[in-house]
Amino acid sequence: MRQSPENYIAKEAVKVWRITALIPTLLLWILLILFTFLAGKFSIPVWVVLISWAVVGVETYISIFLVPAIKWRRWRYQVFEQEIDIQHGILIIKRTLVPMIRVQHVDTKQGPILKRFKLATVTISTAATTHEIPALHEEEASDLRDKISQLARVDEDDI
Repeated sequence: MRQSPENYIAKEAVKVWRITALIPTLLLWILLILFTFLAGKFSIPVWVVLISWAVVGVETYISIFLVPAIKWRRWRYQVFEQEIDIQHGILIIKRTLVPMIRVQHVDTKQGPILKRFKLATVTISTAATTHEIPALHEEEASDLRDKISQLARVDEDDI
């Protein structure tokens, strides 16, 4: 049985994912406050409002604190000469092997939140799909992009 990939993504990924989760969670809290206000006007039972607050509170804890930490622990990758091994998931761990011979191009991308933390995502495109290795330090992402590109080019030359 093959061992798990060795390389982890940047620890700052947890902060990035928490900030990203914060945006929809804030909208949910605004809706909850609006619901609470309207509950008094439309005679909705207090227990329904209290359960709503509890559910949103638990959702906030799970999406902002629990999920990003677990997600970071599970995200691993490793680049070999013939393939890229990617592992990620929260409850279900997905393991993907991308053959170098199938790699068409490799990019790095960086949104405003990743840029704030000096991180970038490496995207690996094949004919079938695109694979991502998120939240690597900018220099590491650039080096990885170049390495994968070089290895993919060597494989093409071997054909």
